[in-house]
Amino acid sequence: MATEVTVPVLGESITEATLGEWLKQPGDKVAVDEPIASLETDKVSVEVPSPVAGVMGQHAVQVGDTVLVGAMIATIDAGEGAPATATAPQPAVLQSPAAEAQASPAATAGQQAPASDPRDTPAALSPSVRRAVLEHGVDPATVKGTGKDGRLTKDDVAAAAASTPAPAAAPPVSASVAASTGRKEERVRMTRLRQTIAKRLKEAQNTAALLTTFNDVDMTAVIEARAKYKDLFEKKHGVRLGFMGFFVKAACLALKDIPSVNASIEGDEIVYHDYADISVAVSSPGGLVVPVVRDADQMSVAQVEKTIGDFGKRAKDGTLKMDEMKGGTFTISNGGVFGSLMSTPIINPPQAAVLGLHRIEDRAVVVNGQIVIRPMMYLALSYDHRLIDGREAVTFLVALKNAIEDPTRILIDL
Repeated sequence: MATEVTVPVLGESITEATLGEWLKQPGDKVAVDEPIASLETDKVSVEVPSPVAGVMGQHAVQVGDTVLVGAMIATIDAGEGAPATATAPQPAVLQSPAAEAQASPAATAGQQAPASDPRDTPAALSPSVRRAVLEHGVDPATVKGTGKDGRLTKDDVAAAAASTPAPAAAPPVSASVAASTGRKEERVRMTRLRQTIAKRLKEAQNTAALLTTFNDVDMTAVIEARAKYKDLFEKKHGVRLGFMGFFVKAACLALKDIPSVNASIEGDEIVYHDYADISVAVSSPGGLVVPVVRDADQMSVAQVEKTIGDFGKRAKDGTLKMDEMKGGTFTISNGGVFGSLMSTPIINPPQAAVLGLHRIEDRAVVVNGQIVIRPMMYLALSYDHRLIDGREAVTFLVALKNAIEDPTRILIDL
């Protein structure tokens, strides 16, 4: 008897998702609650667990299809099943007409390449391993897996990439069209997350009256404090002392002084928040995501660093939860980790402002009438001018700058 597998409830106001990949192929053994598929929503990837133990039946939908909550996507058959290599059909590889026309005569005459292990096909890889394959450009069929049942792990992919002189071709995830001149074009379908990012950013530009104000900050005091206490900090708290903890706490102080920067517009009303839920922009394989550090104003620097570190790790693994991305009253985006000197970040609606951090570099500045070399960083505050006036934006940046240049202010709430 077959048991239907349906799309689970994905979260408030989310009614549909895109099937990102199949983690189990027809004929594979499946345990209770074992992930069989990965769904892409507007915010995160969600794994679909098997409701019963048995054998993977037929797939009712294909990778890339849009599915509604509650819709059937597959069946689980009772029984022990057979090894996947014996019963699972080989997944079809999308090939463009141009590529088919270029097939060699020997191949069209019936010559076949050895069948690869279905466990090494892109559809059978776990989300984290698949991302590693795409990042390193490794062909999974050429790598020997050391995981359970011979499956690939992220370490296998990393080791293969390190031992390969030149990057291998990425697995065929889309059709490539080669012109007669040898130039190539590749068309890749936008992920649901990327589509949502594009839509929300464009909405922000169309709706808000965006303006960006700049300042710079001398990072000497924070760098010295970090160098002095980083070993003791890591030993006590089990996490590295970075710069984000300082900036989050400094931002919380500035938000208290300038509450409009921490507010939002709902219809014809302004909503002021007496708490600071700081959205922190984190890079993931699928795009930029902004998990929220809740009640950051009540946290210590160590708690902030632990929370952000956990978000960063799980963003790369694709295991962030939807509830962790909702809300937020103010956003901090650190483009400096990628080498950005200056930028004009776009707000994350319905928030009214976003702070952009940039790279630290030694510059000549004048201090007490003397030209000295100091580690400086540009700060950028983009804000909705409908709610925040220029005076308030500048005052916020100055308060933030003062707290970073004199971290004692953070300790005494000044």
